[in-house]
Amino acid sequence: MLSAHTIATVKSTIPLLESAGVAITDHFYQRMFRLNPELKNIFNMANQANGRQQFALFNAIAAYAKNIDNLGVLGEIVERVAQKHTSFFIQPEHYDIVGHHLIETLRELAPEDFTPDVEQAWSEAYGALAEVFINREGDLYRQTEKAQGGWLGARQFKVLSKTPESSLVTSFVLSPVDGKPVVGYKPGQYLGIKVQPRHCEYAQMRQYSLSDKPNSETYRISVKRELGEVNGLVSNHLHESVAQGDVIDVLPPAGDFFQQNLHLPTVLISAGVGLTPMMSMLEATIDSHPSTAIHFLHACENPQQHSFIKRVSELEKNTQQLATHTWYAHQAPQADNISSGLMSLSPLANKLPLSSGNFYICGPAGFMKFIKDQLVDLGVNEAQIHYEVFGPHSDL
Repeated sequence: MLSAHTIATVKSTIPLLESAGVAITDHFYQRMFRLNPELKNIFNMANQANGRQQFALFNAIAAYAKNIDNLGVLGEIVERVAQKHTSFFIQPEHYDIVGHHLIETLRELAPEDFTPDVEQAWSEAYGALAEVFINREGDLYRQTEKAQGGWLGARQFKVLSKTPESSLVTSFVLSPVDGKPVVGYKPGQYLGIKVQPRHCEYAQMRQYSLSDKPNSETYRISVKRELGEVNGLVSNHLHESVAQGDVIDVLPPAGDFFQQNLHLPTVLISAGVGLTPMMSMLEATIDSHPSTAIHFLHACENPQQHSFIKRVSELEKNTQQLATHTWYAHQAPQADNISSGLMSLSPLANKLPLSSGNFYICGPAGFMKFIKDQLVDLGVNEAQIHYEVFGPHSDL
């Protein structure tokens, strides 16, 4: 337990942190990757290039300093990060490396303010936080390893099939090379993937939402090809270079975004490739709770980019409790359940379970904030709203 002096000392550095801003995390990552380049095999270097990781880490450090005397408020963040870390197979020694570079970064950027007393306080504070993560991640590793079909670390999977779902999204069905069962997952969770793209010096690890219901034998991920962007490195590799029969490394399912209370009315709201976890939720709910009322609301650019359109249509025809509505930015065909332009929920308000349902949102951050604001305006309690952010987490 941290002493009152340590807590007060860490809190006294908050103005220093805020004045330095992301310069702290920029320096930290540059330092760490220069001296420990092997960590490039773990970190998403695309998020380094676009600055998202630096911004997320700075916010996390600032939040920890501000709430160091009330860590209970960070519980959700700890769980989210711990889940993500297990999909990278983060180990205790990684925390030692990160802690060393964090302390050295503070020393190098603020030599006058970073007194021995401040260094001692931050070293103790970081050690306490690292222990929380190490313990939680250890629990998650043990739970997954002991579960039916579970494993620890990377496991080899063969690509059983590769199926285009739209002009941009392709599904990959993965089966373990060892022929043994695979661990189950909660609809909405993701799978860790490790590949070595051509002409890339380091291995690349990514997380992709599972897009089908659990079946104990295979996994399905559905990947959007990101054209012309640095963060499309792995998606382009999967689309262009990974074929049926190829073998890739897979880490167990993880994630804190998943369906809860499947018996309650459920509203699945997505944009673009954000519908991938929604497909898992949709398939699982219909299979296990066929009487649950489901609204499947999706937005995308045009029908050519609308993934799983045939499957959702088939499910709607055969499932009385399922209602769908789609918004196209362009080329919207005429139909009662199709609209043009941005997703607007108010015309559907009298049909949605505003007071009794669970609302799940996935898509670009701007879209999710747009939808969350609409739901709140319609009277939906924020406790009923759940969302998934691809990449480093940010609040809406």
